[in-house]
Amino acid sequence: MKPRNNQPAEPQTLALAIIDAMIDPFVVLDDEMQLVTGSRSFYDSFKVDAESARGQSFYDLCGGDWSVPALRKLLEGVTPAHTHVEWLELNVRFSEFGDRILLLNTRVVLPEGQGGPTTLLLIKDVTARRQIEREKQNLLEQTEELLSEQRTLLKEMRHRIANSLQIIASILMLQVRTVTSQETRDHLKDAHQRVMSVAQVQAHLHSVDGIDEIDVRGYLTKLCRGLGASMTGPANPIRIETIASEGTLPSSRAVSLGLIVTELVINSIKYAFPVRTPGACIVVSYETTEEVWRLTVSDNGIGNLHSVSGAGLGAAIVAALAKQLGGQISTVSNGGLTVSLAGVLSEGKLPLAA
Repeated sequence: MKPRNNQPAEPQTLALAIIDAMIDPFVVLDDEMQLVTGSRSFYDSFKVDAESARGQSFYDLCGGDWSVPALRKLLEGVTPAHTHVEWLELNVRFSEFGDRILLLNTRVVLPEGQGGPTTLLLIKDVTARRQIEREKQNLLEQTEELLSEQRTLLKEMRHRIANSLQIIASILMLQVRTVTSQETRDHLKDAHQRVMSVAQVQAHLHSVDGIDEIDVRGYLTKLCRGLGASMTGPANPIRIETIASEGTLPSSRAVSLGLIVTELVINSIKYAFPVRTPGACIVVSYETTEEVWRLTVSDNGIGNLHSVSGAGLGAAIVAALAKQLGGQISTVSNGGLTVSLAGVLSEGKLPLAA
């Protein structure tokens, strides 16, 4: 078996081979900034002839394009106490292939004996990277501008919706005063109350910045507090309590849920307590388990089923919204009225509409 030659290569031969194999452009300069050698990547990247370039001033290469004041200051400002500079960014304009953004890493090797210092210069072309970064920054700025315009349009839309609902409500109340039929008045009052309910739901949703996800407990608490303030008082004292699990809902689901709560609470206020009732109370609860969600509105009134059964408008509204949420309605009248709406959870949130 032929014995292996374990003798290492000559240090100079090994060093030249390492330099030649470097991926990023790399040059070795003498104390007069003349090219001693360079990597193949340097010669290929900057279209320099290796044979004719050796011994030339580095500043004269590429038709003198390397003669940049900032580069001269970098290479010639080295002292024994400051022998390296890491990743200095430099813009160089080359007559043959245009502007380039370069990161320069330089290290000066000071000789132990006689002779001048040797400069090692590593060059990384980051032109394409900087272009991508600029494009990314421009895209981010454009996106932020579009989002800002979207937020402005959303605010304007909210304002217009609120104004439109207020105008409709005012017109309905004017009609109430002009008609003589009591039945028509009652219908107009119901319509007015539902318009105001929609406006109230919208107002609660819009009071939260970033309405993609709505906090259930806070949302229902504010909604019920607003309903109590607008529909109850000293002459009709009804307490409205809210019990809700922690969690969030998509805003699109929160609208439907809020309208159902509003409809059921209004129903209880109007029909559960026909006379002043001590301890009158309406409880709104929302709870979730691992698989299902449940909304319940209950009162301790007379158990009137007026707007949650039969063909009334209130029943139709609740049924349509329940179907949208994929929920099933159940009603119990026993010393009061309890209306429950339950559905299957999808990834911890209300299920998508059917």
